[in-house]
Amino acid sequence: MLASADDQLLTVAEAAQRLGTWETSGERFPRRLIAERRIRFVRIGRLVRIPESAIRELIDQGTVEPVRLVDSDWTAA
Repeated sequence: MLASADDQLLTVAEAAQRLGTWETSGERFPRRLIAERRIRFVRIGRLVRIPESAIRELIDQGTVEPVRLVDSDWTAA
């Protein structure tokens, strides 16, 4: 997915804060995501920026929905 014109570009530090990893690992986690090509990023000269939508996509990809069992799946002994 391409970044839209109104999509804010975040610094690596801002991305770490949005991901909640700033306190524990600083910029290390988002930089690892970039190095492993697990997140979209934009290179402007030597600067690296991460679109805000890429952060949302990463979180959505890692979200696990709960399994809901229907009553008919349970049998009484």
